[in-house]
This record gives sequence, C-alpha cells and structure tokens, in this order.
Amino acid sequence: MLKIIGVMNKKVLSVGFLIAVIWANAQNQDSIQLSKIDEVVITGQYKQQSINKSIYRVEVIDAQQIKNMGATTASEVLNQNLNILIEPNSGNGDSNARIMGLGGAYTKILIDNIPVVSDQGMGNQVDLSKINVNNIERIEIVKGAMGVEYGNNAVAGVINIITKKNYAKKLTALLSLQEETVGKDYDWYKKGNGRHVQNLNLGYKISENWNVTADFNRNDFQGYKGNLKGYKYFNENNDKKRGYDWLPKDQITINAALRYAKNNTSLFFKSNFLTETVNFYNQVIEDLPLGNGNRTYIGNDRNYYTTRWIHQFNIQTKIGSRIHYLGDFSYQKQDRKSQEITYDIPNRKTLTENEKKSFYESEVFYSRGMFSNFLDSDKINFQLGYELDRTSGFAGSETFEFNNNGINISRSIFNYAKFLSAEWKISNQLSFRPGVRLALSDRFDSQYNYSLTARFNPTEKSDFRAVFGSSNRFPTYEELYTFVVDNNHDIRGNENLNPETGYSLGLSYDFTNSQSNLWKMNLSFSAMYLDVKDRIESIIVSNSPLKYTFLNVDSYKSLLFGGGFSLKKENLSFNGSVSVLGISQNLNTGNMTSPDDYNFNAEANFAVNYTLPKLNTLFALYYKYTGLQKRFTQKASQNPGKNPQYVLGEISAFNMMNFTVSQPFFNNHLEISLGVKNIFDLSDVRNTVLSGGAHNSATGSQNLFYGRSYFARLNYQF
Repeated sequence: MLKIIGVMNKKVLSVGFLIAVIWANAQNQDSIQLSKIDEVVITGQYKQQSINKSIYRVEVIDAQQIKNMGATTASEVLNQNLNILIEPNSGNGDSNARIMGLGGAYTKILIDNIPVVSDQGMGNQVDLSKINVNNIERIEIVKGAMGVEYGNNAVAGVINIITKKNYAKKLTALLSLQEETVGKDYDWYKKGNGRHVQNLNLGYKISENWNVTADFNRNDFQGYKGNLKGYKYFNENNDKKRGYDWLPKDQITINAALRYAKNNTSLFFKSNFLTETVNFYNQVIEDLPLGNGNRTYIGNDRNYYTTRWIHQFNIQTKIGSRIHYLGDFSYQKQDRKSQEITYDIPNRKTLTENEKKSFYESEVFYSRGMFSNFLDSDKINFQLGYELDRTSGFAGSETFEFNNNGINISRSIFNYAKFLSAEWKISNQLSFRPGVRLALSDRFDSQYNYSLTARFNPTEKSDFRAVFGSSNRFPTYEELYTFVVDNNHDIRGNENLNPETGYSLGLSYDFTNSQSNLWKMNLSFSAMYLDVKDRIESIIVSNSPLKYTFLNVDSYKSLLFGGGFSLKKENLSFNGSVSVLGISQNLNTGNMTSPDDYNFNAEANFAVNYTLPKLNTLFALYYKYTGLQKRFTQKASQNPGKNPQYVLGEISAFNMMNFTVSQPFFNNHLEISLGVKNIFDLSDVRNTVLSGGAHNSATGSQNLFYGRSYFARLNYQF
C-alpha cells in the first residue's frame, strides 16, 4: 500500500499542478456541493417521482454508494446486488449481467432511459465493464418482464443508468485518481500490472436555465494472470501457461452534455465517446524456423479495438396547458475490430501486424416518445407511446464467435411499437395500471406484450405492489447465423428461430418509519415468478459426428423470494437482504426431456457505513454471499448409439467482501480513500454448468473474480 500511495503522490503533484494553473483565474473555487439527490426514480414512470410513489418496485444504487464501493465500472457495482452475477468473458474481455439465472440477452441495459448499442443488438448483451461510474448519479433496477414499457429483451428486468446532468455551483471541477492492485500484482510501468484510473469532471452553470458538463475517464487495466504467467512467459514444451485469465484492456470515455430547463420545458443533449483496446495473448506457442538451423518461438496474438458513439437528445415539455410529452432521440454506432499479431516471444518483439478488420459493427437510429396527462382528472391518467429503432449489423466471417464458412453477415432490422397504459387511482390508497404493447418488425412476426400493476398503501408508511408483465426476446446474431465447422466443432445457427416470450408475476411489501428522532427504518418483502417459453438453446443433434444447432425447444421457470431491511440514524447506516431463487429448466433434445425439478439457492448481502463525528472519516463495508447452485445440463454420450444424458451440474458457493476508509481534508476539497476488494481472495469458482451451456455440460471451473486487490483513491474538488 505504501508503494501505491508513493506513486500516487507523484502523479497527484504533476496533474494537480497542471489543473491548478488552468483554473487559477476561475471564480467560485469553493468545494463542490453536489445537489442533494432526492429519492426519485424514472424507470417505468410517467414522469420522475418519489420512489415511495412509484408504481413499480425500483431498487436504487446512488452515487455515494458507488463511491463507497471503490468501483470503477458498472459491472463492479451491480455484482453487489442480489440475484445479479456479472460474468466476464476471457475470450473477448466483455462482462455481461446474469439476472435470476438468465444471461445478458434477457436484460435491457439503458443509459438515461435509452437502450445501449451492443455487438449483437440494442440494449441486450451490453458489456457493463465499458460503462464507467464517475458520471453516474444513480442506477435503477427493476426485475421482472418489462415488455410494455421497454420492449424486446426486457425479460428478466431493466437496468437504467442515470448520469449526472447539472451541478449547483457556477463553476465546478473534480479530479479523481485511483490506483489498484490486481490480485497481488502492481507496478506503474508500461506493460506493468494493476489498474490505473484517472477521471476529470467539469461543470459550468451558464445561467439559471443553462448547464454544460463534460468528463474524461481513463481505465487502464493491465490484466490478471491467474493460473497463467503473462505475455512474456516462454516454455519450449508448450505447457499453455502463457497469457492472462482476465485480458488487459485500456478504456477511454469522454462525455459532453448541454441542458436547458425553464418552466415546463427541459432540453438535454449528450454525446458519449468510448475507445477500448483489449489484448489477447495466445496460450499456444509455435515453432518458427528462421533458416540456417536458427529458430524462434512465436505467439499468434490478437488485439481487439472498440469505438462507440452515443448521441442522445431528450425533450420534456407540455403541449398546450395539460399534455405532457417526453421524447428521446438517439444515434449510436459501435465498431469492433481485430488485429492479428505475430509475436517473437524469446526476443520480445513483434514480427508482423496484420490490417485491422471489423468483426462486429452496429449502427442504430432510435426514438421513443410518450404522451400523458390527457384528462383533467386526479383519478384517471393514461399514456400513449411509440418506440422505433433501426439497427444495422455486420458480423465478420473471422470472429471468435463463428466463422460462417468464410462469409460475412450484413443484416438490418426495423422495429416499431405502439404502447398504451392507463393509471386509475380508485382512492388515495389504491391504484391500477394496465398496459399493452404491439411490436411490429420487418424480420419477425408481430409481438404483443401486456402488463397489469396494482399499488395499495393502507397507511403513509406501507405499500403493497402486485405486477404482472410480459416481454419477448429476439434471437441474437450468434443464434441465427453461427456456422463453425472444423475438426473439433460443428455448430450451426438457425434462421427460422422464433422470439422467446417471458411472463412474470411479482408481489412486494414495503414499510418505512422515518420519524426524525428515531432510527429511520425500512422493511421489504417480495416474491416473483418468471416463466420463459420457446427458449432458444444449442442442442446436440448428432453424437457421431458431434453436431450442435439452435432450436426453440426449452422452457425456463424461476421462483424468487426475498426480504430486506435498512436502518439509519445520524452517522450510521446498515442494510441487508436475503433471497432464495429456485430454477426449473425443461431441456428437450427432441428424443428426451430433462427433469424439471426446482433447484434452489440462497443469497444474502449487507452493507455498513459509519462516519466519525467531527473528523468525518467514513468506514464502508460491503458483503455478499452466493449459495450453492444446481442446474440440469446435457452430457454428450460417448456411445454414438445412445441418447445424451442429463446430469445435475453445480456452481460452488462463494463469499465477497469489500472495505473502504475515506478521509476528507481542507474543508472537503481533498479526499483520500484506501480500501480492499474481494477480501476472501476469490478467483475461480467450481462450475459444471455455465461454462458448458445448458445443453453442453462443463467439466471445470469459471473465473469470476481476480483475487484480493487493494486500492488508493484521491479526489480533489476545485
């Protein structure tokens, strides 16, 4: 830790001096006082409103919680939430969310209510490690099917990331530097070890009506070796120990936003730019003859390059004297390129660098509009909405996903949806909201989604909610167009796949006691049932030779029961929750069907925050337990004449804990934080389910984390 702090002091002096010169003549160099974040939410609402009045049960992670975690990306933050598991991909460096046992294709990821472009679609399978947290105001999570409000792929839920849009002071600037070990590894040098994060947030209040903000973030992650030994490692016996379990990646994110607000109208325009480089180092070492009896040894390595633009315009206003209009318009583009590199390992030099080639491109035009408050009534309100997106996609023939028999794939899809919901306030205690959506597509048949929500608050302190919803999921590029045929694989996509359909029913109860002279207390209980029909899975269609394809053959059901509480008084807060999730999968090969028993696993988490009076020293502790999980999975028969078998695979239980200490100085201008992540030093988890897929049993372990790490962070508010 002393080494980290020493290195940081050098960097802080240089960068801090530069920033001080730039801002030397600026006025209002008081410490930034961020405007207090009210407990309001926007996800699934007609307009922004108090979380206690929300028709849906919304889980909120605010900026202070994110800061206390010492997190650098959205993936780290969400990993603390129950029934959310962030799964890293060691092949491409991405990280996707698995909610209630369902993968990233079943969850809609939004930034400021706009679905985020990804490799294979819009809002689904989004790499959460590409979303930095330094400009996030809060993260809102709604679990369950949300197809009426958010359309395709919102089967397991919605994660809405709300960014900071304005500041209270005339002129603000926040510089943040964070140095972090990766496992036991850390150094400052190029091609060294550790994680190095730099962030600068700027805000200027032009007038009472105009605000402009900008931020810059760099996240340099030097990789985690794990059971491997890095890119420099060389062994003539080819023991496959070269490379990294977590690939090195270097990300730069830039945001700029302009906001106008006056009376009943607000306008917001934002541009987001991301560039990322991921380095893949091949574990297999090859012999390269050089002539005259000379030889060397090479690694056929690969770099992945991502550039992403997200442009967004939002308008909220009144039409006439009553009708509220909220409109979102977005243009997004993401391009991922790969570059083949031949690296001379003993001599540590690059021999050849091929041209960069695009292997995934996505371009999206998106718009969503909602009209509400048509009637002059406190009892009845209804909302009309539309959503349209045109997504153009390109998949190169030589990707790490599939080769498509050497043929590139270029496809586009246009989706248009109309949705209607009505909110009927029968009394001050009871309200209903039914909703329906019709989704039209030039690729798939028309889809209908439905919802019915009821909220009952018998007292000012308590709320009951019941939510029924449906949502469909469109097949991905991989499921539609995969074509991998070589000596070890025969995996073929299916262009005749149908969308999946998911239904969920949720019940919840919340009680809040907020008397000022007592502990502020909140209790909550919830239950949810989720049913996914026509589920798409890869299945074994031939044992000899072994062949796979994708079919709508499975079903998936889950039961979720949970409870939680929070206590807060003055400088101490404590919250915890527990859940039990049961999953039933009906796996079908056409010749045989798996057992559909429910297999249950438990999860629990808690967080404690305490601030020392007078000194304002903050202590923050976060803990999460994930219990043993069991799932049925298909195992290929070694005898070509026999059918595959279904076996009960397991994912071992594991514990996570993070601890942070933060101390402000100089009237809160300077804050230094020290912390440790993953105190129990977890990296691999035994897994005989997920790494093989539902129809292909796994045999080993899954790398979910990169061991215990230490970090030091410095924030300076100008």
